[in-house]
Amino acid sequence: MTTAFGNANSVDHGYGDEAAKAVKQARQNIAELINASVKEIIFTSGATESINLAIQGHINQQNTPATIIVSPVEHKAVLDTCKALAKKGLAEIIWLNVNQQAQIDLEHLEKVCAAGASLLCVMAANNEVGTIYPVQKIGAIASSYNIPFLCDASQAVGKIPLNFQEWGITYLAISGHKLYAPKGVGALVVRKGHYLEPLIYGGGHEQGLRSGTLNVPGIAGLGEACKFRQFEMEADENAMPTAGCAYALLRDTLQNLLQAQIPNLVVNGYLNNRLSGNLHISIPDIPNSAIIARVRHQLAISTGAACSSAIVAPSHVLQAMNLAENIIEGALRIGIGKFTTKEEIEKASSLIVRVVNEIHQLL
Repeated sequence: MTTAFGNANSVDHGYGDEAAKAVKQARQNIAELINASVKEIIFTSGATESINLAIQGHINQQNTPATIIVSPVEHKAVLDTCKALAKKGLAEIIWLNVNQQAQIDLEHLEKVCAAGASLLCVMAANNEVGTIYPVQKIGAIASSYNIPFLCDASQAVGKIPLNFQEWGITYLAISGHKLYAPKGVGALVVRKGHYLEPLIYGGGHEQGLRSGTLNVPGIAGLGEACKFRQFEMEADENAMPTAGCAYALLRDTLQNLLQAQIPNLVVNGYLNNRLSGNLHISIPDIPNSAIIARVRHQLAISTGAACSSAIVAPSHVLQAMNLAENIIEGALRIGIGKFTTKEEIEKASSLIVRVVNEIHQLL
C-alpha cells in the first residue's frame, strides 16, 4: 500500500514487477485453498461483483431467454441480479424448494435440472442462518445435466473445505472480508473452457474479463488470508474433535447460556450442519429492532445481512424458510470469530438476557 506502490500491470519497471509478484503469490494461495488453477482466478472488488460478472456475463451470451435455477435463500446479489435479467426478458427464474432449516430439496433440484437450464445458482453456506449445502452433490447433479453451476462461496471459503476442481463448480465467488482479508476485494473463479461477457471494459486486465488497475494491497491481503486459513482451518477442525472446532464450542456455549435463560428462544437453520461461527436465533414476540437499539453500542450483532440492513423489510431468507411471522420479527444473527473470547461470550449472553428481560417488563 505504501512501500511497494507499483501497478501490477506495468511491465516496464521494477515497481511493477514487485506488485505483479505479490499478485502472483496471492493467486497461488487462493488456488491452493480451494484446489483451483491460478489461471482460473479473476480478481474483483468483492463477491457482489463476482456474482454479477458470473450471472450477467454468462447469460448475456445467450441468444434466447435463459433459464436460471435459483435457491430462494441466496444472497441478494444473486437474487437481484437474476430478477433484473428476468425483468429485461433475458431470463426465466425457476425457484428451488427449501425447508424450514433452509435446506434444499435435492430431489426437486434433480427434477428441474433434468428439464435443462442455462445456469444453476446455489450458495455453499447461508449468510444468515449458516446452513451448509452439499456442494459436491449439487455439483454432481449439475454436471450430469451439463448445467453450469455458480456457487456463492462467500461464507464458506476459509471456513469449510471446498474443492473447485473436483466438485463440478463452474463459477465460484469469494469475498475477502469474510475470511479476515481487507474489505473491497474478492475473486471469481472461472472453470477453464468457460467464457464470460465482461461487465467492465478497458485495458483487458484479468484475461479480458475484468478491466481496471488491480487493487494490489487488497489482493495481497486476500492471498495472505487464504494462506493462513488453509492451515488454521485444519487446526480449528482438530481443536475440539467433539465440537467440530473452537468456533463451534464458543457458539454452543452462547447458545446454551441463552436457551437456559430465555425459555422460548428458537435457534434457526440446520443445527446438524451449519457454520461453526454462526448463531441465528429468534426471540418470539420481541421485535429484533428493540433489542438492537439497546445493545448496539456494546454488542455487534445484526438483524440480518449487512447488504439488507438499510431496507426495512423482513428477511427474505426466513420468509423462504416459511417461518412464523413472530419468529421472523424476533430474529437475530450473531457471529463468532477467530478473536472471540469465552469472556466475550459470557458478557454477550448476560447483555442479551438483561435486555430481553427489560423489554418483557415493558411489554
